[in-house]
Amino acid sequence: MTAHTATPSPNIWHHPATYEVENRAADPHGRIEAAMASVATWSGRTLLDLGCGTGFHLPRWAETAASVIGVEPHPSLAALARRRTRRLQHVEVLEGTAQALPLRDASVDVVHARWAYFFGPGCEPGLAELDRVVRRGGSAFVIDNDATRSTFGAWFRRGYPSVDPQEVELFWIRRGWTRIPVDMGWRFESRADLEAVVRIEFGPEVADEVLASHAGTEVDYAVNVWWRSW
Repeated sequence: MTAHTATPSPNIWHHPATYEVENRAADPHGRIEAAMASVATWSGRTLLDLGCGTGFHLPRWAETAASVIGVEPHPSLAALARRRTRRLQHVEVLEGTAQALPLRDASVDVVHARWAYFFGPGCEPGLAELDRVVRRGGSAFVIDNDATRSTFGAWFRRGYPSVDPQEVELFWIRRGWTRIPVDMGWRFESRADLEAVVRIEFGPEVADEVLASHAGTEVDYAVNVWWRSW
């Protein structure tokens, strides 16, 4: 990866409408946000949503943050995020990558990166940029799958056998990040929605296998909220 390129997302880049369904189904109880709030507040502060996609979470952050910046490498997704937030004057969406943020030094207080390709080894350039843009007293949060447990974790291990959960965990710990385990869950409005989302997250063979073995519209799903402060 060069300093100005991004790894294409296999889900939202190609299926933004279905990924919107996934965002609505994820974490129905708000447990990720609660875990973040237990560490740091974004009320009255500047929050960076790194890899903001279509801007699904930007209005929520904007409810209390003084200013919100979304950074997204995919131009089409960034355009959708701007459209979503066009009436929110204190929200700005910029095109850019994690490893070359279009931001001034020491310009943000809180960073949120949710499934934005910070999966451990390989994301060092992006972490160096956090060191540059986060103010003293600021905090960053990286939300990642916990493949060691939950139904979705088992699916993830089958779909992405090259990802070593222990290696990922050691990567963050060695860099001074702290883990908050969160059981967030998926809750879909219909079986068709669940099946559509599973098929953008996994290859056809794995998707067929996990859907055949799982009934209903809910999935227990564990994540890690990794955080550190400056």
